[in-house]
Amino acid sequence: MQIDLIDTFLDLIETKSFNRTADRMGVTQSTVSARVKALEQALEARLFQRSRSGTDLTTEGLRFETHARMLRQEWTAARRAVAPSGEAALTLRMGIQNDLTSAHLGPLVAEFRRTLPQTAFYIEPDYSAQMCLDLVSGALDFALLYTPKPHPDLYFQTVGELAYRMVSSDTAHLAGVTPDRTVFAHFSPAFERAHREALPHLSEAPLSVGQTAAVVSLLEAMGGAGYVLDPAARAMVAGGRFRLVEDAPVLAQPVYAAMHLRNRTARLHRRLTRIVSRQLGFKG
Repeated sequence: MQIDLIDTFLDLIETKSFNRTADRMGVTQSTVSARVKALEQALEARLFQRSRSGTDLTTEGLRFETHARMLRQEWTAARRAVAPSGEAALTLRMGIQNDLTSAHLGPLVAEFRRTLPQTAFYIEPDYSAQMCLDLVSGALDFALLYTPKPHPDLYFQTVGELAYRMVSSDTAHLAGVTPDRTVFAHFSPAFERAHREALPHLSEAPLSVGQTAAVVSLLEAMGGAGYVLDPAARAMVAGGRFRLVEDAPVLAQPVYAAMHLRNRTARLHRRLTRIVSRQLGFKG
C-alpha cells in the first residue's frame, strides 16, 4: 500500500502549496507532483487545481478527502495491530494532558488494567493541540485533554472538572499577592482567560508556565504565589511553608475525553470514558 500518496494528498490540502508540502515532507517538488499524479491516475480523477490563491481541491478531491482520512486511520491501526505486544490481545495508545499525570495517571491506569487485563497501554503525556493531531492521524486511540480542537473527524465528551487553587509562601490573603511574586499559570487557553479575567492585576507576572509541577518547582525554589491543582495545593500547605490564599477564586478546568469520530460508540472507548468520568467524579 502506497500510503505516501495519501500522506502527500492530505498534506497538500493543508498547505495548498506543492513547495511547502515538499519542504514539510522532506522530498522534492517533483516527487510531490509525481505522487499526486499517481494518485489521480489510480482514481481516474483530477484531485487538485492550481490558481493564484494556491492549490485547491476539485469537486472530486473534496469527495475523496473523507476516504483519504479513513484510509490513513485504517493504515495506522493496521500497523499497530500487527506490531509485537507480548501477551496482550490489544495495544491502546493513549494521550493524557501533562497536568493530569501526577495526580490522576496512576489511579486511572490501575483501573484500566483491572477492567481490561488483556490490553497493553502505551501512554504519552502531551498538550491538547498535539494530541488532537495524533488522534486525527491515528497515532493515538484515546486522549484526555483540556482544550478540544474542533475537527470533523474528532469527538469530544466532558468527563470531569478539576479545581485549581492559589497557594502562597507569603500571605493567606489576595491583597498581599503581587505580580512580581506570582507565577502566572496558563494550563490551557480557557484557564488563562479565566485567570486574567478574575485577577487582571496578576497578568503582568514575570513568570508564566503551563504545568502544575513547574509552578510547584518555581514556588519551592523562589517562594511567591501561584495556581496549582487542588491535590498539589493541599500537599504544599501540609508541608508547612505555603498557605492557601483564602479569598482567591477557585478556577475550574474541564477535562475532555477525545477520540476519532468513528470510535464514539465503540464499546472499548465507551468503557474508557466511563472509567475516567468515575475517577474524576464527574456527575454530568
